[in-house]
Amino acid sequence: MPTIDSSKIAALRRNYTQEALSRKDVLADPFEQFGHWFQEALNSALPEPNAMTLATATPEGVPSARIVLLKGYDHRGFVFYTNYESRKGLELDANPVAALLFSWLELERQIRIEGPIERVSQEESEGYFQSRPKGSQIGAWASPQSRIIEGRGELEDRVRELTTNFKHEEVLPLPPFWGGYRLRPEQIEFWQGRESRLHDRIRYVRTDGGWQIDRLAP
Repeated sequence: MPTIDSSKIAALRRNYTQEALSRKDVLADPFEQFGHWFQEALNSALPEPNAMTLATATPEGVPSARIVLLKGYDHRGFVFYTNYESRKGLELDANPVAALLFSWLELERQIRIEGPIERVSQEESEGYFQSRPKGSQIGAWASPQSRIIEGRGELEDRVRELTTNFKHEEVLPLPPFWGGYRLRPEQIEFWQGRESRLHDRIRYVRTDGGWQIDRLAP
């Protein structure tokens, strides 16, 4: 089994020198600040800038994480879609708090978002689901996400069956086990890499009167 010398892994590092971030630079509203950074990520042509790590946990505190795609945000929170019967869906229903992480290494930036989570309305889920390519709609119906299957052929057989059943339909009905979640942030942290690991970290914390903004030590 090939191995890599641990000293070579430990020596991997780069110095972050692109930008700085100060308390006076950020906008008062964290959603507007997010929009500003997200637009810069779009302008930089990063691959899938809406990709984010979603961290969940069981009621006992056992964590898990995976990449999902942001599909919308506003002052209510950040939205993504999934199978409600997947591991993440079951964990979110049992323990409805989560964390999101955007990692834009090319810009030497991260955004961390934490807070309670809830399902979006059926109307929102249906609207997004039926805006997807038909193949993606069929895929959502076909996959018993996170469950053990015998092999890929099982999925392919199900896709062929659904494709035949819905060959005359441009949009499929919303699966009862599929839809969106909205994370309502209580904290949002903007991280900008800096030289010698003295990174800039600006955190917004929700309060009764709005948002408190603090600088954190790196």
